[in-house]
Amino acid sequence: MSKLFRVYILASLSRALYVGITSDLQGRVFQHRNGLTPGHTTRYQITRLVYFEATEDAYVAISREKQIKGWRREKKVSLIEASNPSWEDLAADWYR
Repeated sequence: MSKLFRVYILASLSRALYVGITSDLQGRVFQHRNGLTPGHTTRYQITRLVYFEATEDAYVAISREKQIKGWRREKKVSLIEASNPSWEDLAADWYR
């Protein structure tokens, strides 16, 4: 069984964004939501999963993360809204 790597975008309620990569999306989102990773996401309460994509190739995932991080905000917003136009929290039911 292959490992999946996910490139993800988190947003705050005010729509500040964070782009990351992980092989454990549920665990990583849990860390962000509970402030276990000090820094930008904790400081600005960026905890809502609004976008993710998966690949089995770590190098492809790293390249895609860098690509998205290099985009202007408008392009990131378009990427999110193409699959999640209302910016719903895709992980809202994960920890109930």
